[in-house]
Formats: sequence, structure tokens, C-alpha cells
Amino acid sequence: MRPVSVYANRPCPAGDGCDVLGLLHGPERVGLRLVMILLSQQGLDPAGIAELLGCDARTVRRWIHRYNQQGTRGLADRPRAGRPRLGSPRLGERLRRLLGRPTAWTVGRLWQRLGRPAISQRTLRRRVGEVARWRRPRLVAKGDPDRDHVLAQVGEQVTGLPDGAVVLAEDETHINLLPWVRATWIVNGNRQPVMTPGTNRRRTIFGAVELATGRWFYQVTRKAVSAGFTAFCAQLLAAYPTAPVVAVICDNVIIHRSRLVHRWLAAHPRLLVLHGARYSPHDNPVERIWAALKAWLANSPTLTIAGRVRQVHAFFRSRTDAQNLATAAPHSSPWLPEGYMQNFRQAA
Repeated sequence: MRPVSVYANRPCPAGDGCDVLGLLHGPERVGLRLVMILLSQQGLDPAGIAELLGCDARTVRRWIHRYNQQGTRGLADRPRAGRPRLGSPRLGERLRRLLGRPTAWTVGRLWQRLGRPAISQRTLRRRVGEVARWRRPRLVAKGDPDRDHVLAQVGEQVTGLPDGAVVLAEDETHINLLPWVRATWIVNGNRQPVMTPGTNRRRTIFGAVELATGRWFYQVTRKAVSAGFTAFCAQLLAAYPTAPVVAVICDNVIIHRSRLVHRWLAAHPRLLVLHGARYSPHDNPVERIWAALKAWLANSPTLTIAGRVRQVHAFFRSRTDAQNLATAAPHSSPWLPEGYMQNFRQAA
């Protein structure tokens, strides 16, 4: 059925939200120019178009000429110089130099260090947003000056292992009764509560991943001490009774280098402990598994530390060796020599 009304309503008063002519002269002025071209193509002269659209005939002639010269691309506004920007032309470079010095920068501090320039802090905030973003800094380890030499030694030792030897990466982490809090999706109007314990409790987890298959081992203890490390090494030896050598690559914390550990290793020559570079936790593939564990435990409080340990067991029971290998991504660890054989590609 055809609509009853075949004509548009009468024009609205000037300045009203439904003032079509006002919109054409405002944000939709490119549309106005297209209408000029369309009416000209239909045979209307510039004076008639100007009277219909409420503008000057010279304006109509100018846009018709530009259309004939450049097509529809010529109907857009050309760049305009506008008012000169507040602040010196070198303000951006000065801001970059200041922000390159690590400190807790705010717009107010920047304004003071710049010598209190004759611009508002709101304008300065806009200029800062052109060269920087508001975000948290990233903590990084200071690194080992002998890192390249240490990594070369580790690579040579792994290359010289006999056939059938097993190579594992080992590390420790701590779990707390106090839950980790991470950003998450929360229903609008609500604030998700996460209960905290009255007294925090802590447990240590020793973990190791076989760098060829992704087989995962872990042990929960009360503290990170040398006795716990040797007990975990005994667990690794028992898991590979026929391997000629079980090589464990770990970091340089004192519990891996104490006299107790040296005496235990002397009594168990089948286990070889290799130490990576100091202050280089990013070299250790196990760190990525710890990150996945803590992300899984985030925002999930428990009443007792035993409940937290049960959560850890549930996490590792739910993961396969292929998932552990893909998470650890040992192919990216500088501990391994070039050409080290592993099935990471198939596992991923």
C-alpha cells in the first residue's frame, strides 16, 4: 500500500535539529555541494540553485568549477592553517626528553619542569597525549654482563649430553592465600568483591618441564630451601630411571648452589644441574607456566591455604603435556643450542 504522505513536512525554524538546509550548510556541507552538482546536471542555472539552497551564486559557480576540474574529490574542504598552536614548536621534543627520564610524571610536574609555560594544563595534557600514553612502566631485570658467555656454556653442555639424556627447565614460585586480583568483565553497576584472608599464608612450588615433550613435574613445599630442591631433584631422577643423564637448567638463586646441594649432587652423579645467566628470568620457559597458573588462580579466594593448593592441583590435572609445551614455548629459550630437537611444532 502506498504511503498517504508524498511530500516532506515544511521546513523547520532555523537552528532546529530538523532544519535540513541548516544541516547542509553545517557538518553536511559536502552533501550541499553534491546537491549543487546534481541540480546543475539537471539543467538549473547557478542563480536558481543559489536561490533554492540559500547561498550565493558565486559559491555555486566555484564548486561547479572545482567539480569540473577535480571531480568529487575537489568538493572536500581544503586544509586550513587555523590559529597558531599554543606552546613553542619544540614543545613535543622537550616533552619526549623529559618523559625519557624514569619518574612518576604527571601533567602538573611536566608543567613545572617546562618552566611554567603560558599555556593551561588542559592544553599541555593535549600536547602530552600526542607523544605519550598513560600506562604503567614495566619492571625488567638488570641483566648479567656475562650473559652471552654463560649461555654459550649452557648450550655446549646440552650439546655434549649423551644419547638418551633428558633436559628439563626448573623454577620455583610462591602461591599466597591472599588472592591475586586481575581485571575482568563485571556486570554494569556492580563491583565484584574478592574476600581477603585475615592472615596471609604462603607455599612454594618447585616445577620443571621437559623441553622435548612438555612432561611436567611439580612439588608443593612450605618453603623454598635447598632441602626442598634436592627432594624435587630426587623426584626427577625417579621419573627417568633409565636416562644416563637428567640435566636440569635453573637460575642462580642460593638454594640451587648451596653446599647441601653440592653434596647431594656428588652422591647422585646422574643428575646434572646447569645454571643460566643471572638476573634473566625471561630465559626460563617455566616462568610462562607460572604466569598461566596465576592468571587461572586470579580473583578466586579460598578460606584456607589447603584450598589454594587444591586449586593448583586442579590446574595441572586439567593440562596436557602438549599444552604445557605450547605455553612454555622452549624453542624461544636461549638456553637451548641451535638445532636442539623437540616436537614443539607438532604439540602446538
